[in-house]
Amino acid sequence: MPTIDFAAFRDPDLVRALVARIRTTLGNRTLNLMEVCGTHTVSIGRYGFRSILPAGLHLLSGPGCPVCVTANADIDHAVALARVPGAIITTFGDMIRVPGSTSSLAAEKAAGRDVRVVYSPLDAVALAAATPEREVIFMGVGFETTAPAIAASILEAEAQGLANFSVFCVHKTTPAALRAIADDPETAIDGFILPGHVSTITGLAPYRFLVDEFGIPGVVTGFEPVDVLEGIARLVELACSGTPAIENAYRRGVPDQGNPVAQKLTAQVLEPCDAPWRGLGELPASGLAIREEFAHLDAARRFPVEVEPTREHAGCRCGDVLRGIIPPTSCPLFGRACTPENPVGPCMVSSEGSCAAYYRFRD
Repeated sequence: MPTIDFAAFRDPDLVRALVARIRTTLGNRTLNLMEVCGTHTVSIGRYGFRSILPAGLHLLSGPGCPVCVTANADIDHAVALARVPGAIITTFGDMIRVPGSTSSLAAEKAAGRDVRVVYSPLDAVALAAATPEREVIFMGVGFETTAPAIAASILEAEAQGLANFSVFCVHKTTPAALRAIADDPETAIDGFILPGHVSTITGLAPYRFLVDEFGIPGVVTGFEPVDVLEGIARLVELACSGTPAIENAYRRGVPDQGNPVAQKLTAQVLEPCDAPWRGLGELPASGLAIREEFAHLDAARRFPVEVEPTREHAGCRCGDVLRGIIPPTSCPLFGRACTPENPVGPCMVSSEGSCAAYYRFRD
């Protein structure tokens, strides 16, 4: 396999040429482009692109952070599972600090519950094997990128015959959120910067509806400066020419057909289900549920816990940020009551959250 010279993707001359290309193509027009990947939001902030691109080009952050789109009700459910006597709750680091209605997994840990950070769901499987006297629950969040790992952990636990391992699966799939935003009368999106990580699994086919049903173009791109600007340049050209299409500007990472092996693995264990999204509400067939044949490994069915009534945090506009209705800086709590050290909403918790990125890379 040929070696990739990543320095070329940070070449200042290429960056300047791409910015000039975008300016020339856009002219005096105004366009709203939405990036639907948290890593793109971070890249755009880190490289200061909003300050060097034309004023008429608005880059809006969308529902691309899996921690951020997790609904309060799901966090409350995880908190209830943490209170199951003798249970060990495992999940990824960002998820622990996300506030639910009245508590969080971090608060439960401080209160004496056994809450642990793992780097992979397979780590949770290993923990279950090492502690057969304890119930080990993994809270699975993410999009299509991490779903295969969840499926693999369930199959591994099944193969090992682990009776003390289960998954609380709140995974979501990207196309449903894009459809909701494209169909939202409060948004006016002229093009989508499509997620590179998700697309390595899904390929391009799931995005075709954007063109067929809404006439909105989309471009899959990577995360280096030249990647992001090339994706934006192509998207501006598509939008300005009125020829919507789905294009792949990240061929070194994304095959057009995605990863069929990962797709098959996910489908073997998980199936589509309706799911609540923060800011978007209940979206049909937008989540992934554990199939009936693996129900004994489904924490939601295995532990019928009582979940407290859900309430939203006063003043937090994380949901509107995720819909692209407002930028993070328009939330009245941003940088005041809500900071990365004291987050009110999940968009300020995750390293890929829009509010956290805006706060970190603010002027």
